[in-house]
Parts: sequence; C-alpha cells; structure tokens
Amino acid sequence: MRVLITGATGLVGNELVSLLLNRGIQINYLTTSKSKIRKDDSYSGFYWNPEKGVIDEDCINGVDVIIHLAGAPIAKRWTESYKKEILNSRTATTNMLYDLLKSKENNVHQFISASAIGIYPDSMDEVYSEDNTGVDDSFVGKVVEKWEEAVNSIKELKIRVAKIRIGLVLSAKGGMLAELAKPVSYGVGSAFGSGKQIQSWIHIEDLVEIFFYVLNNEMEGVFNAVAPYPVSQNDLVKCVAKVLKKPYFMPNVPKFIMKMMLGDMSMLMFTSQNVSAKKIIATGYQFKFLSLEKAIANELVK
Repeated sequence: MRVLITGATGLVGNELVSLLLNRGIQINYLTTSKSKIRKDDSYSGFYWNPEKGVIDEDCINGVDVIIHLAGAPIAKRWTESYKKEILNSRTATTNMLYDLLKSKENNVHQFISASAIGIYPDSMDEVYSEDNTGVDDSFVGKVVEKWEEAVNSIKELKIRVAKIRIGLVLSAKGGMLAELAKPVSYGVGSAFGSGKQIQSWIHIEDLVEIFFYVLNNEMEGVFNAVAPYPVSQNDLVKCVAKVLKKPYFMPNVPKFIMKMMLGDMSMLMFTSQNVSAKKIIATGYQFKFLSLEKAIANELVK
C-alpha cells in the first residue's frame, strides 16, 4: 500500500510517518520546501505551493489512500491576514487535492482528513458525539465547518471519506502540553479563567494509531479522536504539576489578561468541549492511554 500525506513534517505528521513506515506502508508526501524532497521507494517527496496553486501531479502515482493533515497552526496570534491563512491552508489545499483527483487518473479509494473538535459549541454541560450538528459560533468553529465542507466534496469522486476530529494533543514535542509544561516547570503554572472548562485530550500515540486504524479498516465518516476521560483544565494543569513534581498554588489567570496578551486567539484557553470517544471505541479501537497522568508522564518524564 502507498499513502500520500500532506503535513508530513508537522507534529502529527512526523509521528504518523514513523508509524506507517514501521508497518510496511510506502509513503508519498507533499512539501512546500524543495530542500525537503527525498526520493526512495518507501518515502518519496513531491513539491506543492498551495498559494500559487502548484502541485506535482505525480504525487498520486500508485497511491491508494490520501491522509490530509496540512493546515497553518492555530496557536499563533490571529491577525486578520493570519485568520485568512488559517482558513485557506485547510480549504484551498483540500480543493487542490480534489481538482487533482478529478483530473488525473488514479487508484485512490480513501481520503482521511484531520479535523478538530473545535467545531462543537462551547458548553460546560453538553457531551458531544459525532452526530451533533451544532457548530460553535467562533472563528475556529466556522473554520472547521468550512474545512469539513471542502473535505466532503471528495465524496463526489466516489472515494470513501473519513474525518478525524482531533482534541488536545498531548506531546512533549509541541502543542499545548509543551507550552503548559514550561511555566509549571518553574513552579508558576496556573489554569485560565475559572479552570472548570472541559479539555478533551488524546495522547499523540493514540492519535496516530487512530489514523492507522481508520486507514487499515477502510472506515468512513466522522470520528472523534479524544481519550474517553476528559478533565477540567484545572485538573489538567494540576496533573502536569504532579508529574513534574512541582508546586501548584498560583491563582488562575483572568480572561482579560489573556485577551490582552494573545488577542482573539485567547479563546482557545477558555473553550469547554466535553467530547465522546464512544464511536471509535465501539468499532473495536483500544486506547493505549486512558489515564491522563500516565499519558503526561509518558511525554514529560524521560
């Protein structure tokens, strides 16, 4: 089997590439950097430039499945121009892949796309399954909605489509855990706002295993990629402190201070989404990391 991956050099992409290669799957990957292109039988790079609509059409030669991870990071200050980049990096790249699949003869039968639990409305009470049709009235909610709409267009080509809605990824190599660990390691960690907002998390190993599971079982539809036991943000930060053996006594950071520091992006710190993992579990997937403490220790204690 050969898989085409976009975003192969990102946090999730790096881990997924390693997993797939270890399981004997050959990989084509798209990159915007010509210096990162390698050519061998198992791992072969191809150039694309989404801003200019340029893509090496040979990238889908011999490809059975596409895994689409590309997208500008949202954990960066949201200027108006960067908001456009966040949206376009998801929708425009998806549309480019659609056009390529439509115009060039290929053997692709499955398209697996990253998505995000940010589509679910902010709530302290609701538990969200994949059947929920509500969309959060926020920039992130609208981005994910348009992103998924673009991905759905691939179905018109008679290709099975799966969307993986990703929660808070626990990895020491990047993302929120790495950022939370910095102040905690100095003994000044604290939660944001009330600290009661629900964080639906997943260990990086489980996340890439879910992508492989969906690939290997030729699944389609929407799947939440979150561990079964979400926690409050206060408990999350407290757990990081416990794992690092650091004190946890600082007062919570008020919302207005984060707004001053980060602008609109600060809403990521205060959104509450209790997301269910029941659907992926019902298909037979078994999580490696069910305990938050064990998941954090696995990443932060080496």
